[in-house]
Amino acid sequence: MKQIKLGMLMMVSLIYSAGAFSQTIEEGKRFLYYERYKSASETFNKMLTANPNNPEAAYYLGQAMILPDDRTAKDLAEAKTLYQSKLAASPNSALLMAGIGHIELIEGKTQDARNHFEAAISLTQGKDIQVLNAVGFANGNPDSKNGDANYAIEKLKLATQVKKFNDANVLVNLGDAYRKAGDGGNAILAYQQALTLDPKLARANYRAGRIYQSQGKGQESLFMEYYNKAIAQDTAYAPVYNTLFNYYYETNITKSAEYFNKYLAVSDNEPKACYYRASIEYAQGNFQEAITKADECIAQEGANPYPNLYGLKALAYNRLNDSIQAKNNYELYFNKQDPEKIGSGDLTQYALLLLKFPGNEEKAGQLVDRAVAMDSIESNKVNYLKTMAKTYEGQKNYLKAGEWYGKILTVKQNPGKTDLYYTGYSYYRGAAYDQSIKVFKKYIAKFPEDVFGYYMVGKSSAAIDSTGELGLAVPSYEKVIELGEKEADKKKVKDQLMGSYKYFIEYYYNVKKDQAKALEYVDKGIALDPLDTQLVANRELISNNDPKAAPPRKPAPPKQPAKP
Repeated sequence: MKQIKLGMLMMVSLIYSAGAFSQTIEEGKRFLYYERYKSASETFNKMLTANPNNPEAAYYLGQAMILPDDRTAKDLAEAKTLYQSKLAASPNSALLMAGIGHIELIEGKTQDARNHFEAAISLTQGKDIQVLNAVGFANGNPDSKNGDANYAIEKLKLATQVKKFNDANVLVNLGDAYRKAGDGGNAILAYQQALTLDPKLARANYRAGRIYQSQGKGQESLFMEYYNKAIAQDTAYAPVYNTLFNYYYETNITKSAEYFNKYLAVSDNEPKACYYRASIEYAQGNFQEAITKADECIAQEGANPYPNLYGLKALAYNRLNDSIQAKNNYELYFNKQDPEKIGSGDLTQYALLLLKFPGNEEKAGQLVDRAVAMDSIESNKVNYLKTMAKTYEGQKNYLKAGEWYGKILTVKQNPGKTDLYYTGYSYYRGAAYDQSIKVFKKYIAKFPEDVFGYYMVGKSSAAIDSTGELGLAVPSYEKVIELGEKEADKKKVKDQLMGSYKYFIEYYYNVKKDQAKALEYVDKGIALDPLDTQLVANRELISNNDPKAAPPRKPAPPKQPAKP
């Protein structure tokens, strides 16, 4: 529950239909724009009470039901029933057809959804901006897992070509679709075009900021510039406060709480706000207070409390070293939470907890693999894998640590020395010498002038060829010496040079029976470190004992006295 996401970004059209309820429709859409779903639902429900056959009000009521991040399967089912019943009463409502398609997309029924989208567009001859916008948003918003970004781009661009087009939010939705398609450049252009139509549209700057934030902390100055512009444009725009609340949640809880309070001031007082208050306690290190507050929230909310409360309790119990309660609450969280809303961080934290209970290693590994597959940010993937590797390293299970460090090499576009080192050295410590050699050969290929790769291939080869009879380590240690002796600063390579010299002392004395060569390497070692007592002792021993000399004959055993 590292990410305390408040909700999906809402698609809103600022072109409102004329009629008796135009002002109320406008109010409802504005609530959706601010992600105030409770207020939006109340507004559209009142409209439908006054006029049950208002398809526009029914469509936006359905959106208010399906867009919140704490949406349940029941909410989705009720929205679908609403759309179907209202479409039966207004069979020519293209907007309701688009709404049904949106729900089918969430359900994973992509072909049924496409059929409804095409029917809606055909019914309006491709000239209704509101319908095209609804289809584009359903497919192109970044939270639409089953949506087709390119299809969204096509339909939203078609909307911009309709006569008298003047809808800035369509362009923001177009930017979102480009972002989902991986085209950040065109996304930024679309947001900028939206601002030319509506310079006060905070959502455009906010969405641009989200693109830069997704690129990592290194882009902080840029995305904060966009977020501050959004706030300056509209101080009531709640989503930006939500994002900043999350951003500072783990690094600066004072700022996080400040943005949280700003969010509360401009949002609906929904039950999940209780969860955020408990989460602030957690972030401040008040773990028992967070549990107490979460229990209060669960008691207040009745049969269906906000699922994240159980996740928060799991984290708090884990910090209090109560692994059993942490595990119990994680299981409640995973049972109650919508699978689509379970994040990569949730899976990883649960996996690490499971490793404290023997027999769960395979399940924990599967959870982290799922987390890596779900996340699109390389640094996050690396962190998940590294956490598992370090856990096994702490348990001195070096072979498993090597396997998890090795997975980092597959997700990083450009693995560095440290990545290769931890992988190869973990395999070495786990006695998986062949695997260690494979990794350090990659190290050599990438850093051919660095002695360390050759040295570790030599150590692993020497471990395989423990007697030295095969000389497997010879080429690698020779390369260490070749490169190391050229190094101006011998301190940098002293350990590798000394290890290589000592290998050759043993190799030439014990295997090759070459006294002179063995002494040559002894002298190299003493020159590098005159205080090495082992080398000094070896020099005396080797000098006085030629390995080629025949061993002295053992004296004959004394004769046994004759028996009487």
